[in-house]
Amino acid sequence: MDRRSFFHFTSGVAAATALASQLPVRAFAAAAKGKTAEELAVDEDFWTQVRNEFTTDRTVINMNNGYASPAPRTVQEAMKRYLDYTNMGPYHTMVRELDPKIETARRMIAEAAGCDPEEIAITRNSSEALEIAQMGINLKAGDEVLTTNQDYPRMLTTFRQRVRREGIKLKTISFPVPVTSQDDLFHRYEQAITPQTKLILLCHITNRTGQILPVRRICDMAHERNIPVIVDGAHAFSQFPYKISDLNCDYYGVSLHKWTFAPIGTGFLYVRKSRIKETWALMASSERNDDDIRKFEEVGTHPAANFDAICEALTFNQSIGIDRKAARLRYLKDRWATRLAKNPKVRILHNPDPEMSCGIGMLGLQGADPAKLADALQRKHAIYTAFVPHEEYTGIRITPSVYTTLAEVDHFAACVELELKNA
Repeated sequence: MDRRSFFHFTSGVAAATALASQLPVRAFAAAAKGKTAEELAVDEDFWTQVRNEFTTDRTVINMNNGYASPAPRTVQEAMKRYLDYTNMGPYHTMVRELDPKIETARRMIAEAAGCDPEEIAITRNSSEALEIAQMGINLKAGDEVLTTNQDYPRMLTTFRQRVRREGIKLKTISFPVPVTSQDDLFHRYEQAITPQTKLILLCHITNRTGQILPVRRICDMAHERNIPVIVDGAHAFSQFPYKISDLNCDYYGVSLHKWTFAPIGTGFLYVRKSRIKETWALMASSERNDDDIRKFEEVGTHPAANFDAICEALTFNQSIGIDRKAARLRYLKDRWATRLAKNPKVRILHNPDPEMSCGIGMLGLQGADPAKLADALQRKHAIYTAFVPHEEYTGIRITPSVYTTLAEVDHFAACVELELKNA
């Protein structure tokens, strides 16, 4: 196939793919017409259409989508198409043609986040995004970083390395599980600040119990004291509606392969424009790039296919509607939690208030071992969950997704009841 024939062929494939990607958009819009998010949350016909866009393994029940979610068909097809095209070069195909198109993904992320594209660095995951900020902020010996003992372990490890290497101080506070109120969370941060506090790290929603924190209030309070804030949004973006621009934070890290359904190995870092120059890149960048958000993307040769396919993932989420998605995720969480809360051996470790949680829930036990239950669910029933130990509590994180059926949620609950009966 010569070059001209190839481009005729790829143009046809692209047109057909674009048409195919519009089919779920039109179907979702027609099914959702005239219904509120709450009404649509229990409309199984609508979610059957959404479910059919995923090619998941139905021989298992995946209740661990908080680790990484499968991508819908349109995202998979886009990534495969870009990989095939990359392999025809890869210099002229990937570097000259596909790499520049990553700017479209940057623009679309910024539109969804409500910020400037020049504040968005595309990364491989939230850990990379957050470590750029954590390692890039100037701190000296004795400076204090404030966070909690329920923040993500890798992020705590990052600061502990700076403790060992540079002599900074890491101060972690605790909060009850389940949380009693947003006011209580806010005051715990406020009361923990000292004159040595130079930086705050907090989760938008925790990866453990799915607790949503009062990010805007904490950021406003911190800025009154001239303290920058890094927000771990690994699980928040595309799980429930908000704009990063409304949070008043300085840095915000996201994994797009969780609730956005983008390819595994995609994420982004938001950096407030005024903070870009003063923040060091994690991998070396030239002085001429000091003011450029792209300095945080200097990781050497890397694939463009993953990042270009982000565009399809964002389009898919827009087709569903984040408010509708959040309502459905809360409905699925409440379905299993309400049922299992009646079991005397169960303790629900998340707060069901919509202001406090969304799709992530946590199952605690009384008089039974959560690790053994998680193992039995996987080994005997092919149900995947996430056992989450902690120094103050232990439980099993449950994260269904938009492709999860009610039958799967009910079967999960029934298997938990069976195993606890026999425990």
